[in-house]
Amino acid sequence: MPSIALFGAAGAIGQSLAAALRQQGRAYRVVGRNAASLRQTFGADPLAEIATWNPDVAGSIEAAAHGVDTLIYLVGVNYWQFELHPELMRKTLEGAIAAGVRRIVLIGTVYPYGKARTLPVAEDHPREPHTFKGRMRKAQEDLLLQAHAQGRIEATVLRLPDFYGPGVHNSLLHGAFEAAAHGGRADMIGPLDRPHEFVYVPDVGPVVARLIDTPQAFGRVWHLAGAGATTQRDIVSEIERLSGRPLKLRIAGKTALRLAGLFSPLMRELAEMHYLLTDPLIMDDSALHALLGPIAKTPYAQGIRATLDAARAGSGSAVNSSPQRATA
Repeated sequence: MPSIALFGAAGAIGQSLAAALRQQGRAYRVVGRNAASLRQTFGADPLAEIATWNPDVAGSIEAAAHGVDTLIYLVGVNYWQFELHPELMRKTLEGAIAAGVRRIVLIGTVYPYGKARTLPVAEDHPREPHTFKGRMRKAQEDLLLQAHAQGRIEATVLRLPDFYGPGVHNSLLHGAFEAAAHGGRADMIGPLDRPHEFVYVPDVGPVVARLIDTPQAFGRVWHLAGAGATTQRDIVSEIERLSGRPLKLRIAGKTALRLAGLFSPLMRELAEMHYLLTDPLIMDDSALHALLGPIAKTPYAQGIRATLDAARAGSGSAVNSSPQRATA
């Protein structure tokens, strides 16, 4: 029976972590609502055990976690339903503890910090979210860390910035890669010239796999930053260089997002988090480096090339992207 379970496994980080565990020859369980989707993604891997759950049923959560030592929590919700995050965490904690799970890792987001007071942002930055989504993510984390403080389960949080990579569709950068690969106009959210960072999805799984094997990791929050600060404009320029032609861009700012939000709940909710594009939040992950040692990060030029190649080939299913902006 696998000792590691990926709850919400079908998203980008779940697939990256599964690949890292597969490379190590470690069995793992993937847990989600849709068995057919899980079979399509993980069915060819003999190391993967497929299980379904219904988070609204306590017995279902406990059954999905039965026999597991470490639970990796990757569960997302629709972007317009963030109020579900704390309740889902509470139910999962109760079920996991009842099942005897020893450790839980939450793949988290920068939302609980609110606007950055310092740059870069380290783990001791105040958690004072000014948005509803930030408050819901903070409440989720509070439940987890309180359970650790009470000795009910060992817990840790790994915060990530925005994602990109092969097959990652719900990314700020996805439209640019698709336009370069297949033509048409790239829809992007601006401004494009402010400092930002992106983590390359295949880099994340190996870090999480190392984190769960490090006892000192539990009981606190950690950062995994991207491969340095960049801008969306710089990434577009590199995509244009690789594709050999300029991209046609349609850039939406906060006002455009609000107008689009009259018809789309996703666009409406994106407007709330627009500050992350105007007020840079760049992460300091020196503590994680001190804990784990050297961490491999794919340079932007290399990651952009691989992502563009995948877009041209049409490879990669529509997996979820950033914990900030996608569902899982």
